[in-house]
Parts: sequence; C-alpha cells; structure tokens
Amino acid sequence: MLNKLWLGFFLAAAAAALHRWLYIGDPEVFRQIVGSLFDMARVSVEVMVLLFGTLTLWLGFLRIAEAAGLVEKLAVLLGPLFARLMPEVPRGHPAIGLITLNFAANGLGLDNAATPIGLRAMRELQTLNPSPDTASNAQILFLVLNASSLTLLPITVFMFRAQQGAADPTMVFLPILLATSASTLAGLLSVALCQRLKLYDPVVLAWLGGVALLLGGFMAMLAGMSAVAIATLSSLMGNLMLFGILLAFLIIGAYKRVPVYETFIAGAKDGFDVAKSLLPYLVAMLCAVGVLRASGALDIALDGIRWLAHAIGWDTRWVDALPTALVKPFSGSAARAMMLETMSHFGVDSFPALLASVMQGSTETTFYVLAVYFGSVGILRARHAVGCALLADLAGVLASIAVCYWFFA
Repeated sequence: MLNKLWLGFFLAAAAAALHRWLYIGDPEVFRQIVGSLFDMARVSVEVMVLLFGTLTLWLGFLRIAEAAGLVEKLAVLLGPLFARLMPEVPRGHPAIGLITLNFAANGLGLDNAATPIGLRAMRELQTLNPSPDTASNAQILFLVLNASSLTLLPITVFMFRAQQGAADPTMVFLPILLATSASTLAGLLSVALCQRLKLYDPVVLAWLGGVALLLGGFMAMLAGMSAVAIATLSSLMGNLMLFGILLAFLIIGAYKRVPVYETFIAGAKDGFDVAKSLLPYLVAMLCAVGVLRASGALDIALDGIRWLAHAIGWDTRWVDALPTALVKPFSGSAARAMMLETMSHFGVDSFPALLASVMQGSTETTFYVLAVYFGSVGILRARHAVGCALLADLAGVLASIAVCYWFFA
C-alpha cells in the first residue's frame, strides 16, 4: 500500500503539472516542484531536530515510569479491554500501559508528549510482531486511533482564533469534540470490520459506554461555562496534567527507590536512537506531499468539488474551508497555514473560518503519523492501516461540515 500510495503522489503531481504547462501555459510549475523537493528535505531535517529533543525528554521520563511499575499497573487495569481489541497482545504487556498514556496525552491536546509515548508503544508492539516489515493487527488499530485524533481540549485551535481576533475563541469547542468523536468511532469500526473484532462483547460495550458517559458529562459541564472560563480551564488542565504526570513519575520512582537520574539518562538514550532512524521515512513522505501540493493537484481537486456542489444545487460555503481538510492528512503546518489564510480572507468568525477551525481540530496528519510511527520500527507494509485511517479522516471532515451547519449556519 505504501509503495503504491507514494508512487501515486508523484504520478498525480506529474499529471497536474503537465496540465498547468500544456493547457494553462505555466512552465514555472516544474521549477516549483523541484524547489518543493529541496524545501521538504530541509523541513524533514528541521522536524527531526525538534523530535530529537522531545523524544529524548519524554522517553527519559517514561523509563522512570516503567521502572516504578506505573506502566505495568495501567496495563493490568486495561487488560480485559485490550484482550478483546488486541487479542495478540498478552495481558499486562507494557505496550498496553503506554497506549493508555498516549491516548490520554492526545485527548488533552499534549501533542509533544503523545508522540514519544506512542513511538515507545509502537516499539513494544513490534516485539510481538511475527513479521517485522508488516504491520500487525494491534499496530494498525493503534495507528488508526492515533490518526483519528480524539482531542478533548484543542488548545492550539483556540490560540490561533484568539490571535486572529475572534470574539469567542472557544466557540468551536463543542463542534470539534463532536467531529473528532465521529472520526475516532469511524476509525475503530473500520478496523474492527477488517480484523473481525467483536465490539458487541460486554466488556468492550461497558468501556465504550463509560467513555461516552464521561464525554457527555464533560460536554454538559462545559456547555454551562463562559468562553473565558472554558479557555482558562483548557489551558490549566493541559499544563497541570502535563507537569503533574512528570512529577508523579519522579515522586513514585523515588518512593520505589528507582535511581531517577540514571534511569532518565538510559531512557533518553533510547529517544536519541529512535529519532535518528526516522529521517529516511520523513524525507520520503514529506517530499511526496510537497510535490503533490506544488503541482496544483490539490487546487484541481478543490475546483472540481466546488463545480460539482454548485451543479447539484448545494450551498458551497463549505468548499472554501476544504483546503484545510485536503492538506491536513499530509502536513499539519500546511493545514494550519490554510486555516489561518481562510480566517484572514473570510474573517475569523465567518462560516468558512469556523469550519476550517473545526476540521483542523478534528482530524490528524495521517501520512505524517504513518511515516513516523511505522518508520520508527521499520514497517514497510501497512496493510489496511492507510484505508482505515483515511476513512476516519473522511468521517471527521463530513462530521465537521454537518456540525458546523448545525451550530453556525
């Protein structure tokens, strides 16, 4: 799948470039494509520099948590659930505790913490993989749920809306929560269908029902709060949770007589080793995405969607927000740029800008996640991971459109 997908990006870019050259008379497109290749190679290295520090920091703290037995306790707690969702992972395996920490960090919008934890979880799952170059069922489910981006506190979206002068930066909170929940549910159901998981099992239903009740209660609580209070709570919860987790690792580790400094250094060395192995995968994927964007292929797709919507007689305001959705699976920074451009062009509280904000908060950079997570363990065959992740993205986009028309139209 990855071979075909990567080649398809270049072939689509070539077709779009030929169209711009032969029919529009724009020979500069090839200079832009070549320039994009070098730009994306440079960006890959810049991303790697950031990952080096982040991975080194977080894997150091994770080693302390493992030595203190915290990850093992989380694994035991969630053993019954993951025995149904990931039957090939033994109960109490360290991967289960790491997966739990990763989901918690993602839910709170702590991206810098979630990625290193997720990479460590993927490496633990790789120890159970009978075919090291092919993604296992457990690895696919973990990646798809990561790519579905279940985020309870989209702090960065609030921040960008505030910077652009929004009267109520947090007014997109509930729409994002609904859309990202739809994305995650679609990802889980699609993987369950491909892997024939029994989601109707009483244990699975009890966990999913409990999570649904917690989400509903959380939404009900926030619905009665002012915009200022929600923004304050979001920032406080994210930062307090982040520092609290680190402090708990240190205190419990010291109580269990773990040599915290030496253990941190040992884990940090693992982070360095993981980070340096990612560069080839990042260069390959980001360069392919850059070529696709520079060729104008995304613009052609957008114009086609607009024409079709107009022909059917639909309202076309949602099309103006689609650039954010179209580039989000490929590049988080490009999607942020698209969202900010939409805010600047239409107004921060316009319907296209609100929809772009919800799309930004409810979907994930699927191909970046794919390259980083699978690249960290050398997986080359993704099997149904790409299809299920993109289906989750599509569900998030469609849910974003529906929810925004419900809330803002």
